[in-house]
Amino acid sequence: MRRVKLDRIDRRILRDLQADGRMTNVELARRAGISAPPCLRRVRALEEAGYIRGYHADINPEALGFHVTVFAQVGLSSQAEQDLKRFEDLVNSWPEVRECNMLAGETDFLLKIVASDWDSYQRFLTTRLTAAPNVSHVKSALAIRQSKFAPGVPVDVEVGPEIKDEDDEEE
Repeated sequence: MRRVKLDRIDRRILRDLQADGRMTNVELARRAGISAPPCLRRVRALEEAGYIRGYHADINPEALGFHVTVFAQVGLSSQAEQDLKRFEDLVNSWPEVRECNMLAGETDFLLKIVASDWDSYQRFLTTRLTAAPNVSHVKSALAIRQSKFAPGVPVDVEVGPEIKDEDDEEE
């Protein structure tokens, strides 16, 4: 993965694609103020450098019957690296878990879990999560509503860190 220098145009491309991943290359180029072929080359370079990890549809959970979102704080009995990895591998096999973050502090992991209803979540909790090896405790918090959803990161087009190319020499 080769790092590229991010200039204003690259940051604009990243910002615009993050807002609308289905934007055509022609529209993306127009917004960035460049022609389509160099825009496509820049997008490919950003993909290869790992700045763009993928493109996804934003699916409405409720439209598919997932009316409950729960954040579960999970504590493990052991924090040995192999035990942490085993737990992460197990969590990755559960489709209900949409996000998993390892935390510093008294909680080891924070999981975002979706379910059709509260009873479905409770079944998941008792048959899978609390029954999992090494899980010592789980604290559940039911999401009432989502007031902000902004995936990704803030991308400031005008001001941002210049990323040095790995091939650049030290100055």
